[in-house]
Amino acid sequence: MAIPMYGQNKDGTNIDQLANALSGSKAWDPGSIGDGNEEALEITVTGAALGDFVLSSFSVDVADLVLRGAVTAANTVTLVLANNTGGGIDLAAGTAYCLVIKKS
Repeated sequence: MAIPMYGQNKDGTNIDQLANALSGSKAWDPGSIGDGNEEALEITVTGAALGDFVLSSFSVDVADLVLRGAVTAANTVTLVLANNTGGGIDLAAGTAYCLVIKKS
């Protein structure tokens, strides 16, 4: 799904920065994550390339964990839940989402 965001190039022509945005999702049950540990999930997003930007979300409360995403290979986005809370956290199953914004 494309999300329009308009601006202008230096030459005055209009740009549509998110017209080529890509998205993906996948069911995820990260289970119990101990303090200092991480849980990763790969999502196939056709067209994603190294250096593209990634926004990520999860359909359940991440309970103070850190969720980050990156393109780690062609067509592959890796989402990581990191636990630095001081104790173990067991998240419920849900759906992980990512939005890939092409770098150019």
